[in-house]
Amino acid sequence: MPPSMPSHRTQRYEFQIGEDLDDSVEAWFSPLTLAHAPNGVSILTGPVRDQAELHGVLNRIRSLKLTLLPVTPCQAE
Repeated sequence: MPPSMPSHRTQRYEFQIGEDLDDSVEAWFSPLTLAHAPNGVSILTGPVRDQAELHGVLNRIRSLKLTLLPVTPCQAE
């Protein structure tokens, strides 16, 4: 019998971006949602299933030449 695979829980993250992103960019980061802070920072929040998906989000931020500010895991609801 093969060993069981470890179960991964989806973790919510908050990605702060130094630019005020246009709402049309939200589709590029689905299923993350986009919010705008009053200081011109954009905040992407949502579920990230695993390390591969986390790196995918980070790579997309880098590819778009955005300024990555803090990345914070959110408390489970």
